[in-house]
This record gives sequence, C-alpha cells and structure tokens, in this order.
Amino acid sequence: GLAIKADGTRWAWGYNNYGQLGVGDETDRHAPTQVGVATWTMVSGGMGHTLAIKSDGTLWAWGLNIYGQIGNGSAAPKIDSPVQIGTSTWLVVSAGYYHSAAIKSDGTLWTWGLNENGEIGDGTLTPRTTPVQIGVATNWTVISASYVNTFAINALGALYGWGDNHWGQIGDGTSTDRPAPVRIGTGNQWIQIAANNDHWFAL
Repeated sequence: GLAIKADGTRWAWGYNNYGQLGVGDETDRHAPTQVGVATWTMVSGGMGHTLAIKSDGTLWAWGLNIYGQIGNGSAAPKIDSPVQIGTSTWLVVSAGYYHSAAIKSDGTLWTWGLNENGEIGDGTLTPRTTPVQIGVATNWTVISASYVNTFAINALGALYGWGDNHWGQIGDGTSTDRPAPVRIGTGNQWIQIAANNDHWFAL
C-alpha cells in the first residue's frame, strides 16, 4: 500500500521485494510506516515500482527497474530509495506495469519504460530509460497507465489511448496495436479514466 496523509506525509506498507515501498530496504512492512519527513502531493504504484511528486513539484521514483521504468537512465535492476527524475516540475504521475507516464506542470506528456506494445506512445517499440515527450501538445491534464496501455485526456476533454489493443481495450473499434496516441471517439466531455489490467473505465 502507498498513501499520502492530509499533512503531506508519505506512508507505505506491504510487499517490498523490489524496494517499491521506498524505505531504503527490501523488508516487508505489515502496517503503514511513515517514510521520511518530506511532504508529497501524489503517489502511484506499478507492478514493482513507484512514482511520486513532492509538494515542490519534483518527480521521484523507486523500486523495480528492469525495463528502465524508474526513468533516471540507470541500469540498476531495482532502487530501494527515491531518486529524483530530472529537474522539472510535474502535475500528475501514473505507474503502469513496466512503464511510467506523467504530465509536467507545463502540460506536456512524458512516458518511459517497457515498450513492447507501443505503450510509451512515441511511435516505436523501443524501451526508454528516461522520459520522452509524446507529441508537442501542452494541454494534457489526466494520465493513466496500465499493463501495456496508456490513456490521457487533454484540457478540451478529448480522450486518447495507445499501446496493446489485442482485446480492443483502446476502444478505437479495432484490435490493432497503437504505438502512438489515437483519439477515442469525438466527444469532449471525458474527465477521468482508470485501468484494470486489459480493460478500462472512464467518466
């Protein structure tokens, strides 16, 4: 489990084999444990890695890193303590299974990690060990990464998806993988999206 209290403190508990709790070791925690004294605004856990944003807008990551999903360019298979990713400020993060996605404070969209099905969204199947910008738009507001997909919503309320599409989970009416963002429908009223492995829910 990963959580942030109203006072901004970060807490973690549960399985910690990859250092995903960010407490500096790989020992499981059986009850919520405060981690450090920094204050945070957002945290997101993937299969074995974690992303979080501090109250100053900086992005930090830790845990499993076999596909570069931490994002600091490291080849270390796992990182037990938070490492800062770049020097930019960020608004939103979402940890997928083996990849990561985030939106900077300037509204740009960035992804990194495993890319076997195009879940990075840069038009390739090349894994990325540091964040790569997706497109040039500066109006992204919502991001959600899952198993091998990523979805995002922009300030106009338009919904986009990319990555694996074997079961039609992108929602574009096909079963063709999409290595770059494709718009889902023509509506402009999307406000939230969440993943559950190979299917999605949205409002």
